Amino acid sequence: MTDDPVEPVAVIGTGAIGVGFLVLFALAGVPVRAWDADAAAYDRARAAVADRLALLGKHGLLPGKLAEISYYEQLDEAVDGVALVQECAAENVVVKRALFADLAARAGPDTVLASSSSALVPSSFGTGFGGRVLGAHPGNPPYLLPVVELIPAPDTRADILARARALYERAGMRPVLVRKEVEGFVFNRLQGALLREAYCLLRDGVADVEDIDEVVRSGLGPRWSVIGPFETVDLNTRGGIAAHAARMGPAYARMGAERGQDDPWTDELVALASKQRRALVPLHEWDARVSWRDERLMRLRAAMRPRD
Repeated sequence: MTDDPVEPVAVIGTGAIGVGFLVLFALAGVPVRAWDADAAAYDRARAAVADRLALLGKHGLLPGKLAEISYYEQLDEAVDGVALVQECAAENVVVKRALFADLAARAGPDTVLASSSSALVPSSFGTGFGGRVLGAHPGNPPYLLPVVELIPAPDTRADILARARALYERAGMRPVLVRKEVEGFVFNRLQGALLREAYCLLRDGVADVEDIDEVVRSGLGPRWSVIGPFETVDLNTRGGIAAHAARMGPAYARMGAERGQDDPWTDELVALASKQRRALVPLHEWDARVSWRDERLMRLRAAMRPRD
């Protein structure tokens, strides 16, 4: 945080994701303006924001001072002079295309125009507007899950992408760059892969929904809250990710083939993953990183322990 004046942002659409962004920016000390095409949505949004802030306060997660949330009836006024417009409208290409054409005509030439789309690639609705449009897909709710995926359209300007990253980081988020346009981006593709297998396990009578959820709640979920899938397998096998692939790759290939998926971990692909992991954690630091993982999980376990 700095003492420099904080540029306001605008949130367009005040449904669940829009409310999440209103809370996020207010918590981060960023003045935020709300606009919705449905005037009746404002009362619901105010109530939802108040409810979430009350819960955050209950758990000691409110800062000393919140930035102001303002509600605007006129779109011109809502986007005038803002650094970022966060679009949270319906997941519909036609709706988004029309909305971004309107936003591009009203917002400044260097204003970041960001879409919260969960799956639609930005080239399907956001090209031809001065290179200002990109995807910015959050986890839900964004004020509790700080990841945001940045997905440039083919014509997104480099300075707009850099400005978007800085603005989200200023709001306490952790941007990740999606380097190619693919439906669903990274978040929903990873989530979808797990969900597809969960449905298959249920269909095949392997486990019921509660036991499948329990495996994630008590196993995969806590571990993944500390480290991701690549670091998980890297730290699970001495010798790192290359040793894991050599040991477990054939079994995972068989599991994939059982589901009709033929995406083997080729030697080249494993080498790429291993190179990137070793740049992050050299093998001589592997034991220390395992201890770091275990300590983080211990802290998590202690925080989750029931108290009288």
